[in-house]
Amino acid sequence: MTAFASVAAMSVAGTAAGMPVMIQTALPVSAAASDTNDDWLHAKGSRLYDKNGNEVWLTGANWFGFNCTECSPHYLWSGDIDDMVKDIADHGVNVLRLPVSTELLYNWMIGNPDPISSVNPNDDPNYPINVDLIINGEVANSQQTFEVLLAKCKKYGVKCFIDIHSPESNNSGHNYGLWYGKSFKGRDGKTVNVTTDVWIETLAWCADHYKGDDTLIGFDLKNEPHSTYGGAPVDAIWDNSNAPNNWRKAAEDCANAILDKNPNALILIEGVEGFEGHNAWWGGNLRGVAKYPILPTSGTSQIVYSPHDYGPVVSDQPWFHKDFTEQTLLDDYWYDTWAYLVDKDMYPLLIGEWGGRLDGGDNEKWLGLLRDYMIKHHINHTFWCLNDDSGDTGGLWKDIQFGVSRSDDGTMKGKTTINWDTEKYETYYYPAIWKTQTSKKFIGLDHKVALGKDGISLDDFYANYAAKEGSNLDGGTIVDPKTPVTYENPTVTYTPGNGSVKLSWKAVTDAEGYAVYTQSASGSWTKLADCSGTSYTMTGLTAGTKYKVAVIGKFGGSWNLDYSKAITVTPNNSSTTPTYPTNIKAEYNETYHQVRLTWDKVSGADKYGIAVYLSGKWRIQTSALTTNSFTTPKNLTPGKSYKVAVAARVNGKWDTANAIKNAITITVK
Repeated sequence: MTAFASVAAMSVAGTAAGMPVMIQTALPVSAAASDTNDDWLHAKGSRLYDKNGNEVWLTGANWFGFNCTECSPHYLWSGDIDDMVKDIADHGVNVLRLPVSTELLYNWMIGNPDPISSVNPNDDPNYPINVDLIINGEVANSQQTFEVLLAKCKKYGVKCFIDIHSPESNNSGHNYGLWYGKSFKGRDGKTVNVTTDVWIETLAWCADHYKGDDTLIGFDLKNEPHSTYGGAPVDAIWDNSNAPNNWRKAAEDCANAILDKNPNALILIEGVEGFEGHNAWWGGNLRGVAKYPILPTSGTSQIVYSPHDYGPVVSDQPWFHKDFTEQTLLDDYWYDTWAYLVDKDMYPLLIGEWGGRLDGGDNEKWLGLLRDYMIKHHINHTFWCLNDDSGDTGGLWKDIQFGVSRSDDGTMKGKTTINWDTEKYETYYYPAIWKTQTSKKFIGLDHKVALGKDGISLDDFYANYAAKEGSNLDGGTIVDPKTPVTYENPTVTYTPGNGSVKLSWKAVTDAEGYAVYTQSASGSWTKLADCSGTSYTMTGLTAGTKYKVAVIGKFGGSWNLDYSKAITVTPNNSSTTPTYPTNIKAEYNETYHQVRLTWDKVSGADKYGIAVYLSGKWRIQTSALTTNSFTTPKNLTPGKSYKVAVAARVNGKWDTANAIKNAITITVK
């Protein structure tokens, strides 16, 4: 949830100590065997596209609870998780925004997830409820519950992204405006100070852990960065400084860490509250993007900006103090605060929270105007919220009931009944759900799995509906779908060097770039580098050690994370490949009294250096040679002898010890 407050004076606060490195054995991830992990999305301009270059529209809702002390989605205490996700899909929700906390992710990362006590699953055949949440005879912990939820979403064609709602698990944690500065006691017994580093590390871990499951398509980095209201020591700001409370800098650093683990994840970035004297809803002010955009090192193809917007029931604002219209809202607030990003085709928007209670007046007027603006301008959105226990907004659900009945075969079957707020759903939410224009079929984001019982998959829409009836996207459009294309990553060869290997491959048609990945002992893949060319040299390797590497391509804005063409490489053993020059020869010029030195090239060397032994010390003459020769200055003293060492720099290191051992003596002629 959100609130509005004036921007207080800004000051700089330091962060607490960093967190030690944690290691965890990977837990199973909910990915169906038939899933091809190809539903990742990317941005071009202000639109989002799938792997084939077809537009998509994220029209979802929030389901909170993982961020709270219950550590699980609310109302699982009243209904069955399978029934509830199915009903969500049947109502056309194609993506869920799932609030979590840094504390929750930390405990998952260290391999000690929080237990959940608010849910009471039962596998008694006379009253079966949430049987999926009983694992090995025990009630599922918070991470297992999350993974069951992902599996159910995959089953019914729903995608998800998480949002860091607060540093610690706290039912009112949204009031705190920063991503750092709180502490909690971890499940390992340690007091954890949430620093920016801890926040980034837990999100990067999560991105790495779930990168094999395209049900989890993205990460909303922080819910509603805002001012000191709610207890934060300083305001969240947006500028080009290195201040610890600079949200733009922190978000960019976090985006880089996540994209290093999963380059296909969407990064959702909210605004701040105040920028250069202009105030907004918490997390709603994106004026700063025009001046200081977030620019990950891999580019902006995964960046989605995500403001929040509310009506006067949540908090009265000056732009509601008139007979407001879409145009007045644009003039007074929307356009300069966030709408310009889409109008100027700069970046996609996803309104991460919008919603509210029905008042028969201005709040409903605002709901209708925002709904229509999002439809007309292809603005993605997630309604706040499904739960009805959001104090100042209510939810799309009114109540949830569970009961059992005897089936024809005599067994007892459970059933969850969700009572939706019909007026709110049908009047304000349903019109803004992505669906076909005539047949009104809900459109999912999974290429193969249909969204709920009456919905369709993304492939089905573009194969059978897009060119005939289209959808309600942009107010109603008929489009020609892009033909699905299968891309293959390059075949890689390598040349071993001393503590290094040079990877080479042929250019692949339509590849927009390449990335080199290496596999760890645990089997996970980590990106080493992005490449625009067709070769890359891995350095700093241990001689004689085997490394598994893969080169993947970027096609249509998405990385083809297929490692099936990985190869094993082995750098040369240092015992057979020297790291210092050998076969050093001296040629004398008696006319000019100078000496020219030559030597054999050293494999992997990028620089050579010359040192002379003078007055009991080795004196470096040069360390910038790029060829295997050196000529002394003219007019040296004839008959004078010098001890000379030639060293090479390999993988960033100088082997001076062996260079000195193999020094030669020259006498000027």
